[in-house]
Amino acid sequence: MKDQGRSTRKRTGGRRRPQHKKKKHELGREPTETTVGEPRIRTIDARGNTEKVRALSTNVANVATGDETVEADIEDVVENAANPNYVRRNIVTKGAVVETSAGRARVTSRPGQTGTVSAVLVDEA
Repeated sequence: MKDQGRSTRKRTGGRRRPQHKKKKHELGREPTETTVGEPRIRTIDARGNTEKVRALSTNVANVATGDETVEADIEDVVENAANPNYVRRNIVTKGAVVETSAGRARVTSRPGQTGTVSAVLVDEA
């Protein structure tokens, strides 16, 4: 992936040529596009003797409603600022607005990195 590492352009707009090939720790992975559906989770090895939990699909969200948190069912993805195409494909990312049994909520966690969906209710104004 080209996204990892330094930009190929300078601040002035000039081209910055690569000084070396990517090292093992500079390699990226394909993004985990978490979908709405039956919960499926995969753990992957991360750097420094840790593991990342990736949610491949999920249908529950921990929704914060004021001072308490309730577990709500995810019904649909309503809006996704990361990519409008994700709404049609029902992909949940951080910042996505989902329709839940508790109401509309904005996702605050990163399901592809943490394995869970945490969200806060959105005020319908």
